[in-house]
Amino acid sequence: MRTVWAAVIWALLAASAQAWTEPARGSQTRSDLMSAVRPLVEWQLGAPVQFVVNELRAEGDVAYWSLSPQRPGGAAIDLFSTPAYQRGALSYEELDGLRFHVLYQKSGTVWVAVQWSMGATDVWWAAPDYCAIWRPVTPEVCQGL
Repeated sequence: MRTVWAAVIWALLAASAQAWTEPARGSQTRSDLMSAVRPLVEWQLGAPVQFVVNELRAEGDVAYWSLSPQRPGGAAIDLFSTPAYQRGALSYEELDGLRFHVLYQKSGTVWVAVQWSMGATDVWWAAPDYCAIWRPVTPEVCQGL
């Protein structure tokens, strides 16, 4: 009997450790998350962009997305021709690629990109203030925080 209870408890803990899901391709949630971040990415890199999903997680009213933008058809984005570089807002030496990390919250029926970064060289969302809200979608970086 102890073995059965131990298995049940282990299964419940494992399920709660990864309660997030990846919104399916073509789903409204996935589309809404892309729509929320598209203006931010296009402001930095210029339009049009396509998103390569590295990780996409949603749970309740929070979500996390790691994405790599590209031009339609898979063409790489030339950093030096982007609006952000032309404005002097980007320094190639300070970026670790063009990968975006986005933390979302749902406000009513609208997903909002609350915090984001491009080319981050650290895991900036592994902080108590962020983990207090986004732990359900970033549990591995919030352990012990």
